[in-house]
Amino acid sequence: MVGLGNPGAQFARTRHNAGADVVAELARRHGTGRLRVLRAQRAAVEEVRVGDQRVALAVPTTYMNDSGSAVAPLVRRFGIEDPRSLVVVHDELDLPPGALQVKAGGGLAGHNGLRSIEAHLHTTDFVRVRIGIGKPRSGSGADHVLDRPPPAERALLEEAIVRAADAVEVIVTDGITAAMSRFNARVSDR
Repeated sequence: MVGLGNPGAQFARTRHNAGADVVAELARRHGTGRLRVLRAQRAAVEEVRVGDQRVALAVPTTYMNDSGSAVAPLVRRFGIEDPRSLVVVHDELDLPPGALQVKAGGGLAGHNGLRSIEAHLHTTDFVRVRIGIGKPRSGSGADHVLDRPPPAERALLEEAIVRAADAVEVIVTDGITAAMSRFNARVSDR
């Protein structure tokens, strides 16, 4: 399970680091909460148990646009042969703030972190947990994802991070179909 984000304190709590925040939540729930840096994998990692399954939680130490250079060695290290066994959690401009969607495979929606993963793995068949951050009202998408959201939106994002961690747990214990059924409600249904 990989949570995408950018390294460094200047990116903490930005919209783009929502995936990394989910990994931190899962590490608190199931492990020590302290990921250790594996230089050869270009990621911080903690192995935990979710139910009776062993799960590697990882956050690339690369910048978002180079996430694939961390994910590919992680896939090799942990012997992942089926890309559907890889769960990538990331921010999503095409979903409203706080919305959540679990998805297997599909397009990249212009997300540079996903584009990098696809370039290194040569597949888009991995599972995604998409956390809505909404589109900017003005300015560029790049500025929007790297900004810290205002308090009301931050509250929605914090709730989505907890629900995304719940969704990862359901994917691991009950499968992707159960997670999609439970977490892919329309925003108006939340």
